[in-house]
Amino acid sequence: MGVPGWFARERADGDRFADLVDGTVGTESPGDDEFAHELALVGGLRELGAGGAPDAETRQRIRDEIAGRLAEAEAPPKRRGHTVANLAAAAVALVLALGGITLLLSKDALPGDPLYGIKRAGESAALGLTFDERDKAKKHLEFAANRVGELDELTRQEAPTAAYFTGLADFETDLRAGVSQLTALVTDQGGQTRLTELRTWARQQSDRLGLQVGYAPAEARDKFAAARVLLDKVQARTTDLGSRLVCYTITTGSSDDLGAVPAAGDCVRDPGSPDAVVPPMTSTPPSSAPAGSPPPSSAAPPSSGVDTATPTGPLVPPTGGTPPPVVATPPPTTRTLPPTTTTPKPPLISIPPLIPGLPPITIG
Repeated sequence: MGVPGWFARERADGDRFADLVDGTVGTESPGDDEFAHELALVGGLRELGAGGAPDAETRQRIRDEIAGRLAEAEAPPKRRGHTVANLAAAAVALVLALGGITLLLSKDALPGDPLYGIKRAGESAALGLTFDERDKAKKHLEFAANRVGELDELTRQEAPTAAYFTGLADFETDLRAGVSQLTALVTDQGGQTRLTELRTWARQQSDRLGLQVGYAPAEARDKFAAARVLLDKVQARTTDLGSRLVCYTITTGSSDDLGAVPAAGDCVRDPGSPDAVVPPMTSTPPSSAPAGSPPPSSAAPPSSGVDTATPTGPLVPPTGGTPPPVVATPPPTTRTLPPTTTTPKPPLISIPPLIPGLPPITIG
């Protein structure tokens, strides 16, 4: 199919103009005059573009700015992560602050109050942070005594029966835990004084409950009686354990809700027990008699029938006969002791240590 003539001419003119712009055709080409105006316009544009081109410093600044924009485009996810972490930390701090305030407000909470559970949770946390077994037992008994004080306050406020049940149940829980841990320590390490203190404490708490039971609701009085029975068992347990601390066998090896069960039967005393009272030993003076000889008798020697206590006259024989001649009693002899001379001790000679750190050498 043939190409129209006008299209072929336009195409040829376009190719020739492109060659002139690229400089592939010499300036003496016959079509220069025809495209002179267009070539002048292209030259002006080239000069304008060359004049506005950035230098090396400007190009570097543009490159750095583009790199910074790209880095900012990647930064938002990191900032978002930091924001989430900051919000989480703020939330934790708020929860801790609210928890501390709530725990402070629950200090005076009574059984049945909304904050009483938080108060018990704080006591459990305090027990968890106590690592010494003796201190932990003392805390249990302290919390049990607090329950008795709270029950006294409940009687003044005429609280419902459920509050008494809660307080008495928590009292028995802490009482059993404290007594079990304390008796375990006593059986392992000894400590008659600890048992005496525990027995006194149990008697005091029983007396306090006895004063409260008259003001408590009738439905809760059986619980009060059960708590007092438990305190009586504690007193009996401390007495039984105290009597076995000086024995080789202190417990039966089993335990119940109050801890170790005291052993029964004969007590074989353990002299090595810290609670054993060892009677004073009487030392026998060493005898100079040879081995195998009978021990010296403390009885008076047999009498010879002669009174030698006061030889004031002639001795008369017990039976008849000629009396012995009278012998004059010689005067007492006084022995003169030689004078005692004290020899002075030689002076002490001290030689400084040969090696630093060693004691000096003393002669004399």
